[in-house]
Amino acid sequence: MSSYTSDKPLPQANDPQAGGSAERIDPSGSAGFQARFLARDIQAGIICGAMAIPLSTGIAMMSEYPIKVALATVVFACFIGWINAFFKPGNYIGVPGVAAGLAPALALGVHSFGIENMAFVIFLTAAMQAVVWKYNWQRYILQAVPVYLVEGLLAGVGLKIALKFVTFTYEIPADQETADVFWNEARIQIALISVAGFAMFVYLFSKFKDTKPAIPYFLLIAASIVVAQFIPVSMLHVDDVDLKLALPIPHIEDAMTWVYIVGFAAMLATIDVIEQVMSNAAIEKIDPLKRKCNTNNSLFAIWISNMGASFFGGMTNLDGLAKSTTNKLAGAYTKFSNLIVGLVILFFVLNTHYLEYLPKFSLAAIMIFSGWKMIMGLWHVAHYGQYALILATVTGLLVFKIGIFEGMLVALAVHGLVNYLVFHQAGKLPSKVIIKKYFEKFSTGGGAD
Repeated sequence: MSSYTSDKPLPQANDPQAGGSAERIDPSGSAGFQARFLARDIQAGIICGAMAIPLSTGIAMMSEYPIKVALATVVFACFIGWINAFFKPGNYIGVPGVAAGLAPALALGVHSFGIENMAFVIFLTAAMQAVVWKYNWQRYILQAVPVYLVEGLLAGVGLKIALKFVTFTYEIPADQETADVFWNEARIQIALISVAGFAMFVYLFSKFKDTKPAIPYFLLIAASIVVAQFIPVSMLHVDDVDLKLALPIPHIEDAMTWVYIVGFAAMLATIDVIEQVMSNAAIEKIDPLKRKCNTNNSLFAIWISNMGASFFGGMTNLDGLAKSTTNKLAGAYTKFSNLIVGLVILFFVLNTHYLEYLPKFSLAAIMIFSGWKMIMGLWHVAHYGQYALILATVTGLLVFKIGIFEGMLVALAVHGLVNYLVFHQAGKLPSKVIIKKYFEKFSTGGGAD
């Protein structure tokens, strides 16, 4: 990591002697401020961009979107994030990417509406997010859909992701298959290699997560490419689809499908907004200059990115915590690193054939680990109380069993019923007191216990 060499001390956003607010002492959107940390941000962008490629690839496969489209979505979102920082900075070191938490939902959308209609779904999602941004409604969404319910939803999604990529850990090339024996020598060999690769990745992550979190990704991929030179393994295949600009016009005739699409887009918009709020809270804590995040400004960048992506068939995006943490630890201080991340990924958008050097078992290790981390988010719910933990766990199981859309609706119905019972039991209290106690408890993520 390059060292800081300026003669001037770093500005501190929480320094009372600096003269007040972060906006005044820390013009992170200015070209001059970005130029001050140019070397650090270039370094961070290269590291973070390289790490984002396998993650984005895996999320695309889980979402049943073309890999090239997913990478193009990240490129576009990175460029918008960088430009937005000049006018409406939301956070200062966050890095956007395709949303892992929405991957199964997008796959459901592809199956339900067809890939040809998903551009309109994303456009409608962006339009709803624009309304949320315009009226600053994320505060009310967080009251209606508590954070711990979203953590449960992400746990169910994480389980789906982990199980989806387990098959890659024992997949072998077609010429290594045998008709009479499933667990032949080649399959056992690749399974053992997968276990070793996953164990190496977990060990390296535990060792470097707080200093150099990109190292596990780099070493796993490098080692897997070397292994592939000596042992036949299944390799990633990337369809070189054409990226074309087109109006996101729907091709839907059935009235009920229209109703379902509106509800589906509302779900995507809600989850995307809440995930961004959660990410911003974490990004604010790791900001090297302790700058405050403005979630509504972040939502501005998100809905523009989503709406723009819908014109080339792109996906939903948000500032992912894993990439943002890597960006910070790699030395980033401003959103200029977003531009570098976008340029790194753009290279692979234009040269997708290089991605086919990636063995599937190494991608599986990364995605299974990502899924496991989403599942472990349930532990973060425990401090909200017993009710929160139970609801989050039930939500996760519902999402895994019946689907993200249906599971979310059932969980919200259960949560609403519990709230109704709380109001009913407190019926002897004046209504103003009940409402005040309710919002005091649930706006902070507390449960109904």
